Amino acid sequence: MRIAVMGSGGLGGYFGARLARGGADVHFVARGSHLRAMREHGLRVEGPEPMHLAQVNATDDPASVGEVDLVMLCVKLWDTEAALAQIVPMIGPDTCVVSFQNGVLKDQMLRSAIDASQLMGGVGYIAATIDRPGVIRQTGPMQRLVFGEFDGTRSPRGQAFLAACLAGGIQAELSADIVREIWQKYVFLVGLSGTTSTIRKPIGPIRDHPQTRALLLDLMREVVAVGRAHGVDLARDYAEVRLQLADNVAYDMTSSMHHDLERGNPLEVRWLAGGVVELGALKGVPTPLNRAIAAILALHAKGNRS
Repeated sequence: MRIAVMGSGGLGGYFGARLARGGADVHFVARGSHLRAMREHGLRVEGPEPMHLAQVNATDDPASVGEVDLVMLCVKLWDTEAALAQIVPMIGPDTCVVSFQNGVLKDQMLRSAIDASQLMGGVGYIAATIDRPGVIRQTGPMQRLVFGEFDGTRSPRGQAFLAACLAGGIQAELSADIVREIWQKYVFLVGLSGTTSTIRKPIGPIRDHPQTRALLLDLMREVVAVGRAHGVDLARDYAEVRLQLADNVAYDMTSSMHHDLERGNPLEVRWLAGGVVELGALKGVPTPLNRAIAAILALHAKGNRS
């Protein structure tokens, strides 16, 4: 299977490396020092299951890749519009595009640029970031991809991608209800990103302290209420279910938004906490805690690397 990874950071770099290790023809689209290091030294993953690919196909020019079977869209949400323009040369009549980006608004952006028949939904679970150029660092053993057709069918292209994932040792699943899967991740991610970024601590101390634990739970409860109002099949107590996940991840796990905040990068808060506020307003669901998170981080949203 010929796969392009658009955005080779923590998620794209990690899962792309595993796909390549499993025998898929993977092409990484990256930029800057990360791209230079990948070209010179390959791609290395550090963490619970380290691996090193001495040679990888890496470029900053998607047109040089040509048409592929599947594009994994893994760029940060603020780069989506630019990425959609760049991936055009890689999309043929039978190409499938899967966004493994954060949030639930991502696929709306894709549908404005790509025919719906060429889209699958996707969710990625990984605590990973670019530690230094050419090196992805994974925190904790969690790694999982879930994807599927929006109409719930078990398509040949979905099964082919599943086989490629399993060959690379990825914990992967072909879902018959990918919209619910996307919202299930959204519940946890909004809580994780909101608390770790405003408190500036990893999940361990947050889940251990009664007040911050209550904040984490109530942030997720707001997301569940909004999702249910939009017709998503989430149990009323689903936030409590996700709190159990928070209890079982690595103590030092944090969110990509927390990493971005610490590094002065732009933040995805507009689509995470801000997305909850936006979608809640459409259905008259109050979201005061997520509104507070969005306001607290507003002055950091565009980054401050300078």
